[in-house]
Amino acid sequence: MPTARLTKLELQIMDVFWTRGASVVREVQDAFTGPKKPAYTTVQTVVYRLESKKALRIVKRISNANVFEAVISREQAHGTLIDELLALFGGAVSPVMSHLVKAGKLTAADIAAAEQALRKDTKQERKRR
Repeated sequence: MPTARLTKLELQIMDVFWTRGASVVREVQDAFTGPKKPAYTTVQTVVYRLESKKALRIVKRISNANVFEAVISREQAHGTLIDELLALFGGAVSPVMSHLVKAGKLTAADIAAAEQALRKDTKQERKRR
């Protein structure tokens, strides 16, 4: 099942669920700090939008408050964003990687981790054959 496209605020709210687990809207709103803290009603609207997108689900009800939990994982959401980014480049990874290297955002440790993941994926692919 493809993951729905999430906005920046939706991702910030999902991050609260990924970090804290099941929560009510008030707990999500309280997780935001600083002068740009969204209003309770804004968080509530976004949480219910995330439920309609099947990113969250209601797990129980306490009095008149619904307790929500994440249905999609952080990895699924990030994967969708990365797939959308690559689609903008016609699926080509090279321009993205080149930019990350030039901008100094891709470290030797990142490359080593990617190589290790590629080796692991290659081994699993061989086992499936």
